[in-house]
Formats: sequence, structure tokens, C-alpha cells
Amino acid sequence: MLQGIRLNKETSATEEPTESRKLLGRLREALAADGAGQERLDHVTEIIATSMGVEVCSIYLFRDADTLELCATEGLKPESVHKTRMRMGEGLVGRVARTKRIINSPDAPSERGFRYMPETGEEIFSSFLGVPVQRLGETLGVLVVQSKEARKFTEDEVYGMEVVAMVLAEMTELGAFVGEGAALAALHQRPAMFRGGSGQEGIAEGHVWLHEPRVVVTNPIADDPHEEARRLRAAVDDLRVSVDELLATAQTADKDQIQVLEAYRMFANSKGWMRRMEEDIYRGLSAEAAVEKEQSSARARMAQVPDAYLRERLHDLDDLSNRLLRILTGQGGDTGAEMPEDPILVAQNIGPGELLEYGRSLKGIVLEGGSVASHAAVVARALAIPLIVNAERITTEALNGDAIIVDGDQGVVHLRPEDSVRAAFRDKVAMQAEQQKRYVGLRDMPATSDDGKTVSLVMNAGLMADLPSLESSGAEGVGLFRTELQFLIRTNVPKREELAALYSRVMDAAGGKRVVFRTLDIGSDKVLPYMKPQDEPNPALGWRAIRVGLDRPGVMRMQLQALIRAAAGRNLSVMFPFIAQFDEFSEARALFYSQLEREEKLGHVMPKTVEVGAMLETPSLAFAPRQFFEEADFISIGGNDLKQFFFAADRENERVRRRYDTLNTSFLNLVDMIVQRCGEAETPLSFCGEDAGRPVEAVCFAALGMRTLSMRPASVGPVKHLIRRTDLGELREVMDTARRSGLQSVREPVMQYLFRRED
Repeated sequence: MLQGIRLNKETSATEEPTESRKLLGRLREALAADGAGQERLDHVTEIIATSMGVEVCSIYLFRDADTLELCATEGLKPESVHKTRMRMGEGLVGRVARTKRIINSPDAPSERGFRYMPETGEEIFSSFLGVPVQRLGETLGVLVVQSKEARKFTEDEVYGMEVVAMVLAEMTELGAFVGEGAALAALHQRPAMFRGGSGQEGIAEGHVWLHEPRVVVTNPIADDPHEEARRLRAAVDDLRVSVDELLATAQTADKDQIQVLEAYRMFANSKGWMRRMEEDIYRGLSAEAAVEKEQSSARARMAQVPDAYLRERLHDLDDLSNRLLRILTGQGGDTGAEMPEDPILVAQNIGPGELLEYGRSLKGIVLEGGSVASHAAVVARALAIPLIVNAERITTEALNGDAIIVDGDQGVVHLRPEDSVRAAFRDKVAMQAEQQKRYVGLRDMPATSDDGKTVSLVMNAGLMADLPSLESSGAEGVGLFRTELQFLIRTNVPKREELAALYSRVMDAAGGKRVVFRTLDIGSDKVLPYMKPQDEPNPALGWRAIRVGLDRPGVMRMQLQALIRAAAGRNLSVMFPFIAQFDEFSEARALFYSQLEREEKLGHVMPKTVEVGAMLETPSLAFAPRQFFEEADFISIGGNDLKQFFFAADRENERVRRRYDTLNTSFLNLVDMIVQRCGEAETPLSFCGEDAGRPVEAVCFAALGMRTLSMRPASVGPVKHLIRRTDLGELREVMDTARRSGLQSVREPVMQYLFRRED
């Protein structure tokens, strides 16, 4: 039987090898021997069954994301190998795979979810022990032992099987069991498709560049546990020193950064963490494999924990394990690999500062985490780089240099795509390139409809790097300059002089065209590195944007002063975000004018003209008193937030964010009302957001009377093209008829009308 040990100070170098180490030694010999993958896998099951003293040992591996296949067995009917399959969650084996938890039962048939597989002949075996074969949180399969004797396996036996499962996972990763059939196909060679969320539209083809190259453990089994334990302790000592050094240099950093490093130090000094890894070493694992086993356990726990704080702490432990693995293996971030000419960045997650360091060299970005409103998404949109978020398992599957296609329009990633997929993708790229040629000729033409109504098309920006697109896209100005990016990418508050110089360069680059500066829009998904996160149950509806600015006016005053100084004799347009009621706008506007007076008294050159506007992002503001519409110099509908609040559909939630149509009659009624109220007050109105850059939605807004649309630069051409081919008066009639008829959405009649005009 497998007998475990408990470490203590008396553990000596002359100690007899444990059964666990003996078993791992035999496994290593079997894996090192010549033979095909199936032969090795068969031998492994035989060795484990003998060492455990059981009649059955079976290995199930995934043949696809949802199906497990019996790939080798000792004790069940041989003809069931590669024939017996089950879905994720089906039977006890499927349950182990789905939950990533061990099942240890003396009476398997009585267990919930038990499924009898007659072709295997397992009806005579009572006890069952199933252990997930997983690596870094990803389940590769299930290791099972069974016996006729009705007994529950001991804690030491279970622990020993976990160690064996860890080795099997590493050897599977290294290709030790490659053979015929889907379940034994070589990893990292098959085509794979991942679905995620679209953080930034666009399509790109290139090769994978991993933000954090994966650490490869080539020696999961070790002969000398004492030497491995010494290596582990030395590496942990180095890790502790590095964390202490980071803390020493971070004393001037913000409180939250220091708290993260303090959490690192706590984990690095955790006796429980160290004890678990040492126990695995004395059971036969190498130091690297022991660290990775603990890391896999942390990732498995992370997936099960609903509490955000605990998930974050487990993420800290995962990151610390990565650092420790790099120390042990010498596989640092710089692996010597050269970035491909067409890099598509693949990462678990990435901060805005790190992403900006890559800049426009990236063709696309794929994140395993993230959200459509994350800092990375904001930067990707500013750089116009296609972005996919929430592409689960991508970092586990992708290798540096792999061919990859990113379809940001559909939220799909094709890794190592087949030729047919490549061909279809390239056809799509060619078609879009052909369309863009048509738009180039429209660059200097106005967006004037068939019936003579002209719409001003302006662009969204957030970086100096965006401004060259102002001329090339044909945009007439910047309808939204996001000022928060300069705050998000820094570890401390930028100085007023730095901001004034930046805003001045933005105005210079705009060449006299109007630039609307939105004041700092932080909170919700955009938490500054030096700002204490608020523990709010629903941050999108919490303390954010203008609410932060009015409650903590110091930073807003400084930013307004920087904007006034940057204008220096030029036109200045300032817009306050997330205004929910009239008095918030009045208070913010008064604060702006007080800073104007201050700057004038200090002798600074005043702006030539001043406009103070508001973003209408909450339904409440649409019903504000008439005085609000008269007092605002201009209003911009913030379509992304307004739509999510109107439909109560979180735009970061993939289950609901696409559920509601922008051309829904109710939403259009709200927009129409805002257009009318602004018209009565003679207040300029624009629409800003993703929908403004979608041609069909844009032309519908124009038909409702919207005369300014703000969008990403790449959308200006397509939107202008459709507006110039549309009679907005006729389209308005089509929409009004559909709205009166009781249709939930006007999309279908609008599309029919547009197709008729194309014909």
C-alpha cells in the first residue's frame, strides 16, 4: 500500500524510500523506456494497481472540452479502452472532472450520479477513488483506482494518488503519452478555438507572444528528496529577499500596492505553504513539481471561491508560485525568444502601463481574464488594437510562435487554425480592405445625407497616439478625449504641469479642430493604482466619476487648472461625466468657473472661448428640469452606460449585454425625447459610444435628429458612407411607423429599407 509520511526535524538522509517514492521511481523508469504512448500508459496503470494493491487502475483523458475517454486500464475489460466515453459531469469520473474534487467511496454504486458502464465489467468493484489529473488548474483527465473490497482509501493513499496524478499531468504536458486518437493527440499542436468577449472590434492574424512565458517542468520526479528540499528552501529564501526588497523600495508607493506586497510576504513566509510543498517532495516530487502542484491546487480553489477578496488572495499565491518556479528553473521572463513581426499578445491579464509599453507593435490582444470595460480594454480601444477578453484556457494552450487569428468582431480566437479557417479569414480581411478603399475617397467629403442633412462625425481618443487618426480618418474633431488614461498608467498622481503640457500637445495635434476633454472618469471598473478601492456591491452604480470629483475636489481642481493653462488663448471644451441630476452639473460648472477666475488672477492666459458640457449616461438626467438643458453648453449621450442602466443589463456580463437591441423601440423613444429637449433649449447634442460607430445604429440616430456622432476613428468611413446614401427623412418615417406599430425593435424594417435603397 502507498504509505505517506509526515515531515519532522528527525527526517534523515539514510531514511528508507517511502512507497510513494518507490512508485514514482518505477513510473519514471516506465516513462523513460522506449515504446509508443499507449504502451507507456498501459504500463503506468499496471504499476499503479500493483503498488496500490488494487484490482483496477484506469486513466481517463479528455478527447475534447466536454468528453472524457477511457485511455488505459488495468483490471477493466481491455476492449473498453478508447470505446468508453462520458460527458463532463456524467458518472463519478465525470463528476471528478467537473468539480476538480476527489471522490473516495467504499460503495461507488450508492454514490449520487453513479453511472454503470456495462462494457467495462466494473460492476464487481465496490470501492472507488477518483483523483483529477490537473496542471495549473486545468483538468486533463481523471485517475481512478477501484477494488472489490468495500473500503475507503486512507488519507495517505489519497495524498499519494494526488502526487501520482501530478506526475501524470506533467508527463501528459510533455507528450509522454502521444498516440493515435483524439485523447492521445499531442498537446499544443491541434487547432483550437476560444470564445470570449469582444473588448475591441477588429480582426488580426499573427503569431502568439506570451506576456508571461509558461514555465516548463521537465523533471517532475526526483531521487534525492533532501537535495530537492534544500533547493526549495534556497529558492524560497531568494523569493523572500526579493519581496522584502520590493517592499523596501515601495515605501513611497500607495497603500494598496504595499498591501499587495505585504500579502506576498505573508504567503512567502507561510509555514503551511512550505510544509505542503516539502511533503510532496518527500513523496517523490521534484522541487519544481511540488511548487506546481501547490499552484494547481490554488488555481482549482480559485475557481470554486465566490468571495472576490479570497479569490484575489489566491491569485496572489498563484503569482508568488510563478515567481518561485522561475527562480527554481531559471526560466525568467526573458527566455531569449524573439518577438515575432506580427505579435498577438496572449496573457492572463495585463495592466494599462504594461500594455502601453508594447504600443502599436501589437496586432491583437487576447486575455484569459479582463472585461469589456477594463483598463486594458480602454487602452486597446485607444490604440485601435483588436482585443478579446475572457478567453478561458488560452494561456494554458498557447505557445510562443503559434499561429493565431483574432476576430474582435465576433469575440473568437483561432489558435493554430486549419487552412480552411485561414482562407475564410483572409477573404474577410480582403473584403474589409476593399471597403476601406472606398472610404478613403470620402475622407474630405461631408457626411451629408441624400436629403441634405449634414452630420458631424468626430472621434474618441485617450492618447497622443490617437491624434494622427484625426486627419487620416476624416473625423472633424475629437468628441471625447478620455483624460483618465494618464492617471491609470501611473503609480502616483500626475503633476499639474505635466497634465497642462499633455493637454496642450493634444490641442496642437488637433490643429485647431474642436477637442472635448472629459474630466477624470474613475471608479467602477477604473480604479487608480494609488486610489483605495471602494468595497461596493455594485461599483458601476457606486462612487465614481463626478461623484468622486465633487466629494474629493482636490484632483478635479488641479485637472481643471491644467486644462485652462493648456488652452492659453484657444477654445476649450470641458465635459463632466456621469451626471445624474441637475445640481451635480451646476456644482461642477461653478467649480470650473471658480478655477477660471483663479487662473486669471494668477496672470495665466485665458482660453479664447469656453464650453462646459455634461455626459448624459443615466436615464434620470433625461428627465432633468429644463434649466439643465439651458445651462449646459452642450450635452453628449454616453451610450454605453445609458444603455446598460436603461435595460438594467451589465455591459460586462456576456449573458445579458447582447440581449437588448440598441434599436429597441423603448430606447429609441428615450433618445428621441433627449433630442427634442435639447432642440427646445437649442443645446448641441452628440451621441458617444460603441453604437455611434456602427453604421446602421448611427444612421438611425441621425434620422432621429442627432447631428454629431463620436466614434473610434476606424468607424468614421463606414458611417459616413451609409449616411451619404440614405434619405434620413424617409428613414425617420420607417422608424416612426415601426414604433407606432408596437414592434419591439425597428431593426428589421430599417434593414429592409436600407437593402431596398442599395438595390
